[in-house]
Amino acid sequence: MSAAKVRFSPTIKSRAPQRATPFPWTYVAIAGLCLVAVIALVLNNNSTDAWQRPATSKLKQANIPFNGDRAYQYLKDICAIGSRVSGTEGMVRQQAMLTSHFEKLGARVVRQEFQPRHPQTGQPVPMANLIIQWHPDRKERVLLCAHYDTRPFPDQDPIDRRGLFVGANDGASGAALLCELGNMMSELKTGVGVDFILFDGEELVYDGNRDPYFLGSEHFAHEYIANPPGHRYRAGVLLDMVGDAQLQLPWEVNSMRTREQKQIVNDIWGIARDLGVREFLTRSGPEVRDDHLALNDIAKIPTIDIIDFEYPTPRGVSYWHTTQDVPEKCSPLSLAKVGWVLKTWLERQK
Repeated sequence: MSAAKVRFSPTIKSRAPQRATPFPWTYVAIAGLCLVAVIALVLNNNSTDAWQRPATSKLKQANIPFNGDRAYQYLKDICAIGSRVSGTEGMVRQQAMLTSHFEKLGARVVRQEFQPRHPQTGQPVPMANLIIQWHPDRKERVLLCAHYDTRPFPDQDPIDRRGLFVGANDGASGAALLCELGNMMSELKTGVGVDFILFDGEELVYDGNRDPYFLGSEHFAHEYIANPPGHRYRAGVLLDMVGDAQLQLPWEVNSMRTREQKQIVNDIWGIARDLGVREFLTRSGPEVRDDHLALNDIAKIPTIDIIDFEYPTPRGVSYWHTTQDVPEKCSPLSLAKVGWVLKTWLERQK
């Protein structure tokens, strides 16, 4: 997930002008009001502040018909490659591994190749979106997508901003979940064609104020318009940072802009409610710029983002874009919960 994925800071109002010193009884009244406000704040935090007190389902892996342990193993296998920056040997190894995995399951894998300029050298960088097609003959389709490249360096690390970044949650979690969902696609009953799309070049970014984001999704979106395929995507779901052990999935603001997007959100969050997956929170979270923007704005494919941008440690800081974004900070159970919801959503597509 790129550094463009930021939560906008709340507006801080300026203080009112000072007035003359009030009568002492006024101090008593003010103190009483402050006490009431503090008590209300504490009670509110204890009951509704999901960021501080994560909503947790009582579900166990045994209750969920989605193999989170195997999805987690895929996540570890991807991270074992190491850094997977666009155009590097690590990315080439990952592409070969994922292509082999999906082809063995019976999918048709299409490499959508393109060569943008490297932001530092200006030289062409070979990139490829992987389009994994199930039931490719069907004209009415949905897409599930994720980026599978990693940022060059852990630019938010408090100690080593040029260390190794393996992107377990931010990069591998979405791809790993799709790997496991692929195991179920041959027997999954759905009335539409399904494409998994792995986007390259989401964050080939060395300077966040200079370098472009979302290269793969923008290329895909422009190609979809310039060279229309023989099918139509009626809905899309982006998976980004879905493996957090303290999973929290509120509505993403840019996923609620249109009626079509809101319908997808309502359907998926409604399924989560029915299944008892409480981590899908029915309230707005951070506004995030992500690969779904190009799909919505350029390709006109109504697409939502399922993302846990709050990637906390017990101390309240974040593993995002740090050397600590490793498999141990992710959870098989989180992957199972999200995978189960998406599998059910696909089964309800008619």
